[in-house]
Amino acid sequence: MDAGQFRELVMAEMDAVYRMAMHLARHPQDAADLVQETYLKAFRAAHSFQLQDGKGVRPWLFKILHNNFYSRLELQRREPTLGDDLPEPAADSPIDQPAPAWDLEHLDWEQVDDRLKAAIDQLPEHYRQVLLLWAVEGLKYREIADVMGVALGTVMSRLHRARVQLSQQLVDLAAERGLTME
Repeated sequence: MDAGQFRELVMAEMDAVYRMAMHLARHPQDAADLVQETYLKAFRAAHSFQLQDGKGVRPWLFKILHNNFYSRLELQRREPTLGDDLPEPAADSPIDQPAPAWDLEHLDWEQVDDRLKAAIDQLPEHYRQVLLLWAVEGLKYREIADVMGVALGTVMSRLHRARVQLSQQLVDLAAERGLTME
């Protein structure tokens, strides 16, 4: 792949990278800094990128973004990070099944119910990030594990716990919309 093709491929993912940076950093300026740093590192490492097994450039960019974000946190906090959760024995869907991603070009986050946004924001960071990578960005469990640098079982556990916490917090919203929580 030549430099022009790589540039096009990477730049096409900028909205998704910024969206994830906003979910991580929660402040527009910090998110913009993360995106800039992510793209700088991506372009510097362009020679090492190879399309593999149908994976696009998005998981690679998310991994760079994730590493940048947590490197920044580590430098700011200078304290140990949270340990991995113990994996749950079972998950609701097969590992390689595509996630329920929406048409992200037409998804207007401002039109999402405020109760859902608040419930997602209240999730612990490590649960929220797995949920967003899976449900909004459409990554598979294995891709999320690679992006976050955690075990596959950890991804499954965190996603399961995030979904349980959301369902508990959104019982009223589900009833309002005629959805049953089983």
